This record gives sequence, structure tokens and C-alpha cells, in this order.
Amino acid sequence: MTGQDGGFEVLATGPQALVTDRGRPGFAHLGVPPSGSLDRPSYELGNRLVGNGSGAAGLELLGGGLRLRARGARIVAVTGAPAPVRAGGRPAASHTALRVPDGAVLEIGTPVAGLRMYLAVAGGLAAEPELGSRSTDVLSGLGPDPVAAGDVLQVGPWAGPVPPAGPVPFPAVPTQLRLRVRPGPRDDWFTDPRAALTGPVWTVSPTGNRIGVRLDGPPPPRRTSTLGRELPSEGMVTGAVQAPPDGPPVVFLADHPTTGGYPVIGVVDDADLPLLAQAAPASTVRFTVLG
Repeated sequence: MTGQDGGFEVLATGPQALVTDRGRPGFAHLGVPPSGSLDRPSYELGNRLVGNGSGAAGLELLGGGLRLRARGARIVAVTGAPAPVRAGGRPAASHTALRVPDGAVLEIGTPVAGLRMYLAVAGGLAAEPELGSRSTDVLSGLGPDPVAAGDVLQVGPWAGPVPPAGPVPFPAVPTQLRLRVRPGPRDDWFTDPRAALTGPVWTVSPTGNRIGVRLDGPPPPRRTSTLGRELPSEGMVTGAVQAPPDGPPVVFLADHPTTGGYPVIGVVDDADLPLLAQAAPASTVRFTVLG
């Protein structure tokens, strides 16, 4: 990632900037989470806009604040949470292919809604893969280090061309989320699991990260027969709603631990997880039970 030549010199990163791609699924037996982009549709859109193949590495940005100086003319796209973009000091559009001249500074500001933005670069970032992925995994430490000021981001070869598309529409980031959830596999540990999930209006805690999102609200009541007991560690999946005995539930995201001992009351549908990835603290969540 760091060298004398490359596609961009990093001037500032904001709260967090990580290399991301489609992740490394299939290694849970080794204790390795799937990782990869949390808002997969936004990540995929960026690659399509710049003409990359599926799976090209880009950046996932938390909270904006990224400033890069182009080393050579580059084509990029900024997707995900809406945020101000500037190239060479001039306002630029997001959700479209954008040409950044050699030496120009690309700036991505603080999002006006949501949390995470994605930067796709024509050719993809040329980070070294580990277990088939270039994604940074904040739990296990696999993949490139978090991007820091002074790094040089190298870019892979690109054949082009840029697809003929102008700015594409993107959905508004909601502050009130409706998430579909499938009960189980340990919903029998709770007195009324459906009511425990669908009754409260949950609030997104500010303590969440790529490992999981904590939902502030009433702990799901356990059956009397389970009080004082805990499960042996068992496998966990992305979207699992894990309910500890003395606090609110946590919804696991892509860098989650692969095992856990607290019962899982339900699993959020994969298609709804990008909404949770963009949920800012104080956003509200209501669950709808599937099945």
C-alpha cells in the first residue's frame, strides 16, 4: 500500500478509512470473519461507475474527512452516504464517475446523512490480498492497516472504458429503520421472543463499529429455566442478534467474532444489513419478524 509511486497520496483520513472489497467468506472454521464492505450495494455501485470488475478494492470511509492528492490522472466514484465532494478545489458530484487531474486534491466531507462512504478508483487499489481478500478486518487484523496520512495508495492496471452513465439516483438514508429478522436459533431461551423483538423501538448506540451495532432498549426477558445459564460457544453469522443477559442486543456486522456464548434471538435479513451499516447513533430501529 505504501511506496514511492502510486495513484494517491493520503493527506488526511477522517475518523476511519479502510481498504475494502467483497470480503473473505468461507473461513469461519479458522476463526476468520467474512469482513468486506458493510454497505455492499454502495461499494458495488462505485465499481460499476468507474468500469471496474466485481471485487475490485476501494476504500470504506467512516464519517468523511478524506483528502487525497492524485499521482497521475485518475477516475473515481464516491458512493454511499451523501457527502460534499471537491476535486481540485471545485465542487464535484457523487454517485458518478469523476475525473481527478494529476496533482489535484480530492476531498470527501462529512456526510449529511448516514455514516459510510465508498471510494472506487478505476483499476482498484493494489493492496496485497490475504485469504483471497484485500479487506481490512478490524477484529482479526487481517488485510492492510487502516489508511493513514502519508500513505501512498497504489492503483492497479485499468483497461477502461468508463461506462456511459451520469449521476445515478441514490436512496435517502433513513433515520427510522425497519429491519426484517428471522427468529432463532435460540429464541426458545426467551419468554416471548417475537414481542421482545418487535415491541420496543430500539435506538442505535454510539458505541457500534464494524464488529456490531448495539441497540439500546429493554433486554429481551429470558425464560426462568435459562436464568443463570449460558450457552457453550457456538457459531455466529453476520446479522445475528445476540442478547446478553444484562443488556440490550447486539447485531453482528461483517467483522463479527465467529463464535459466541450468548443466545441469538434472531438473524437480520442480509438485504437489510446495509441500512444498519448506515444507521447513525440515535437512529431508531423496529424489527419485523419473517417466517
